[in-house]
Amino acid sequence: MTDLLYSEAEDDLRAAVRSLLADRCDHATVLTRAESDTPYDPRLWGSLATEMGLAGLLVPEKLGGQGATHREAAVVLEELGRSVAPTPYLTGAVIAAETLLGCDTEDGAVGELLGALAGGGTVVALAVPLSAAPGSGLSGTVRADGDGSLGGRITGVADAAAAAVLLVPAEDGLYAVETGAPGVTVETLTPLDLTRPLATVTLDGARGRRLAGSADAPVRRGLLAGAGLLASEQLGLAEWCLEEAVRYTRDRKQFNRPVGSFQALKHRMAQLWLEVVSARAAARNAADALATGSADAPLAVAVAQTYCSRVAVHAAEECVQLHGGIGMTWEHPAHLYLKRAKADSIALGTPGRHTEAMAQLVGLPAPE
Repeated sequence: MTDLLYSEAEDDLRAAVRSLLADRCDHATVLTRAESDTPYDPRLWGSLATEMGLAGLLVPEKLGGQGATHREAAVVLEELGRSVAPTPYLTGAVIAAETLLGCDTEDGAVGELLGALAGGGTVVALAVPLSAAPGSGLSGTVRADGDGSLGGRITGVADAAAAAVLLVPAEDGLYAVETGAPGVTVETLTPLDLTRPLATVTLDGARGRRLAGSADAPVRRGLLAGAGLLASEQLGLAEWCLEEAVRYTRDRKQFNRPVGSFQALKHRMAQLWLEVVSARAAARNAADALATGSADAPLAVAVAQTYCSRVAVHAAEECVQLHGGIGMTWEHPAHLYLKRAKADSIALGTPGRHTEAMAQLVGLPAPE
């Protein structure tokens, strides 16, 4: 049977990441950077990606990575979700890495880019809308002209502003395009979740290196892994919201009693605890299915996203409400979690989209 419990190595990895985030990514720092033009902290990313080697967790050792699995990457994302850390980990170390691994890794250009990504010095992003679900038809978004130049416009690309290289799905394949190259324009947008910047990418005669003859399979692989591990980020977010709500209602007193002792609030937190426990099972199952290359991975991912998206939003809403007036202020970090949860709920496919995919995978499509 599949063992979904955390291994000793995964617990050690969690402790290391949590310690670093507590030191470099406290809520006051996140709030300050979220309101600035540069939400990402290069020092934090350097520590995570380069010093700890987390950018290359999914990249095989022969290509310069750590050769770990999606289970370890899921642990990292749980901790990043707990801190609403503004880092391009999901988009770069997971989605972009998996997209490149879906290409021919014996190709020199693919191997070189994977090595640069794994080293942490080069941030790579997949140039598709953050809302794109696994299986979305994206290869026709960008046109490839006869002279090898690319043209088109892609909106809602996560972390494009922080990326040095974009993986661009085009009509005739997948291209690697440098963001600083002529003909490439990255225009930042104002997202709901300020800790995960979005941008519009415009290509006008841009040149790129062709990595694959078809973008469909690599992009599908990248988005599937991204959606599956996004559930772990949502799990970490929900866990923090529950723990913070319990802590606050235990310390806050009304009528000379902790408000958490009131039966109505106890019931709400107990219900939320049950949801978080179930979300942990769904997220761990998706990570394990991806790690083992299970044929049921698409189903596990669909189940995880269908459930974890809703749990994260509910946990964040309850956290805000159970904090009362302080939960509605900008000074308290609860709003960061609510915004991240809301943004994540439509990232890489909505819960409804994943429910439809799940129904098709098990042969129970909705009635027309």
